[in-house]
Amino acid sequence: MKISYNWLKEYMTINISAKDLAEKIERGAVEVDTVTKPSDGLKKIVVGKIISMTPHPDSDHLQVCQVDIGEEELSQIVCGAPNVEVGKKVIVALPGSRIGDNVKIKRSKMRGVLSNGMICALDEIGFPKDVVPKEWADGIYFLEDDTEIGEPVFGYLGMDDDLIDVDVTPNRGDMLSVYGTAYDVAALLDVPLTLTHPNLQEVATPASDALIAKADQAVAPIYKMRLVKNVKIAPSPTWLQIKLWNAGIRPINNVVDATNYILLKYGQPLHAFDFDKISGNTIEARMAQPGEQLTTLDEEARDLDQNDIVIADANGPIALAGVMGGLNSEISDATTTVAIESAVFDATTIRKTAQRHNLHTSAAQHFERGVNRGGVEEAADAAAQLMAELASGEVQQGIVTATDQAVEPVKVSVTLARINHVLGTTLSTPTVTDIFNRLGFGVTVENDTFMVTVPARRWDIHIEADLLEEVARIYGYDEIPATLPGGPATPGALTEKQKLIRSSRSIMEAAGLNQAISYSLTTEGKAGQFMMKESHKTDLSWPMTLDHATLRMNLISGLLDDVAYNNARRVQDVALYEQGRVFYREEEQVRPSEEDHIAGAISGRLVPTNWQDAKGQPVDFYELKGIVDVFLKNLAVAGDVRYEATDRYPELHPGRTADIFVHDHYIGFIGQVHPSTAAAYKINPTYVFELNLEALIEMPKDVNQYVPISKFPAVSRDIAMLVDDQVTNEEVVATIKKRGGAYLKNVALFDVYEGAHVPEGKRSLAYTLTYQNPETTLTDDEVNQAFEKVEKQLKEQLNAEIR
Repeated sequence: MKISYNWLKEYMTINISAKDLAEKIERGAVEVDTVTKPSDGLKKIVVGKIISMTPHPDSDHLQVCQVDIGEEELSQIVCGAPNVEVGKKVIVALPGSRIGDNVKIKRSKMRGVLSNGMICALDEIGFPKDVVPKEWADGIYFLEDDTEIGEPVFGYLGMDDDLIDVDVTPNRGDMLSVYGTAYDVAALLDVPLTLTHPNLQEVATPASDALIAKADQAVAPIYKMRLVKNVKIAPSPTWLQIKLWNAGIRPINNVVDATNYILLKYGQPLHAFDFDKISGNTIEARMAQPGEQLTTLDEEARDLDQNDIVIADANGPIALAGVMGGLNSEISDATTTVAIESAVFDATTIRKTAQRHNLHTSAAQHFERGVNRGGVEEAADAAAQLMAELASGEVQQGIVTATDQAVEPVKVSVTLARINHVLGTTLSTPTVTDIFNRLGFGVTVENDTFMVTVPARRWDIHIEADLLEEVARIYGYDEIPATLPGGPATPGALTEKQKLIRSSRSIMEAAGLNQAISYSLTTEGKAGQFMMKESHKTDLSWPMTLDHATLRMNLISGLLDDVAYNNARRVQDVALYEQGRVFYREEEQVRPSEEDHIAGAISGRLVPTNWQDAKGQPVDFYELKGIVDVFLKNLAVAGDVRYEATDRYPELHPGRTADIFVHDHYIGFIGQVHPSTAAAYKINPTYVFELNLEALIEMPKDVNQYVPISKFPAVSRDIAMLVDDQVTNEEVVATIKKRGGAYLKNVALFDVYEGAHVPEGKRSLAYTLTYQNPETTLTDDEVNQAFEKVEKQLKEQLNAEIR
């Protein structure tokens, strides 16, 4: 929120600069984003008066104006604004001046006619377009008649004010107002504070004779209304418009501006209804009913939810409570009677309504963080008084109350010993008492105990810890002694899970894959692809975009998006992995469970081309399988690894996909992306895998032990066999290892043959078996005996024909 430095000075004496004040606010209250002065960077922009004007001889829309800028001679300026008028005082940028966006104005000719400067609109001198009043949006701005010709315009437009942009935290909603900030500034500076309060003049006619207000206590604990008749709609005076546009609010008219001014001043959102548009003279705060609709002030038709709070008349909703008014009850130039709403709504409901309808208004921001329940009536009175002054309205007698609640100050106690113990200070009783008094709290002291009475405007204070914070920040965090903590030092270390996760990344990078990080949110369709187990999807209630609406249940879809991004930019060789979490949810679960996974995707070549292999070999199933094998081996997972062909993944090629098992426990899959899926992602042929890293981490591990290299020679034997073409390499290797003996160290397939001289339905497999004894040299007899057992087992178990 932007707080005006000059506005604060209306209520207290401030003898430090705006930047120094911002520093104090940041150190003692809330963060300050910026301190800006709208006139910074602008120069030589003055008040001018149009004395005369004639049509441009070579244009049908330009006017040649003679302008008094306080010098001996009039200045000739060519102007194309549609509302330029003789006798009006205007904003004049002189030759050599700097206006908005650092534009320099020079003396120049416009279609052959000399122009000594420029007559400016508000947006041309730096005003944001969304705060320029609509009446001046398409033309130049007219200054007040009492402005001095030739003087800089900045003071007349509030551009010489310093604006302190405070970033209010959710617990300090009281500082979303000038009064709330003023209380804190006065305490920080230790200066007296003088605030103004309404002195309302009412007519004799009771407001309750014309207006009936109703409310549900559960949704609107406090709901009050004022009625002002015979108002005359007109533009607000300049002083009010300045306060609004410096706060980032567009001035509308004297009635609407009055409610916005009170919001800035008190922090209490108000809404003004055109009472003549209310059906049945009854206004009610209630929950929306099924099927109800409302067109809000932004001219958007909205389908209301049954969890929305609405303000309704006899015909239906006329406002979305606490968020935005309805178009069917807005203030217009024809309005003569205004009903002012001042209320407190349920903060959680308002927040959800604002999110549901994507309407994050200033009113919603205030209600979400809370408002001063003790100031609801005063805010309504102040708005009514302002409408009486600015719009000549007649305030009807009395407040019309639908719901109300007693608002009592909160009493919290704290001892001096506790304050000094927590803060590490040696504060005295008078010092602490003075701090509470500076904050505007009531305080009594008895036996070293402070009984503090906290006014309703500080609804964030309830417990002893809140008082400790107040003492610390007003006393000054910089004044609190700094001491090093005592106690034994504890060395930091990674958990076993963290070590394994980091190790898994290193293994993937050593295999040639680059790490990718994808969003956990994706589309519903992509979230449900490549599923390793059944799960219900988890949707966000209010997603920012449709393509980030559902929590992912796989990592591969994100990697394929990355592959597509690279392929679209002519990067054909892509090798990526991602370690992250997926989110599974049972039907009865509200929140999903999280599971660590690791996945990879390779498209094109893994090994770059060179002069020996100009074309290179694109990645295939077996190359990716080798990466997974190395990964599982380096994790030292105990148990046999098995790959089993499957067709249960519709996104993968059915003939090139396998489930992965460790000791018969399913831990993931590997395969080629189905051509139809690849076409949908617009990617080249790609192979992928995904593993349940959570399960792998929890599995027992074979702890790596140092084994000395044998100094005795190894002995190799080759064996070739004919087997049925249904027999897999895995079965053959398992059979060989089963009967290979204690000295069998390695089994390697070196030849596969099908074709001539091999019967149909058969294939030839050839293996090298390596034997080695670490204690002594093996003899031929020892090797031959072990080799014969292997041959026998292959014949019996696999019906192999040894060649």
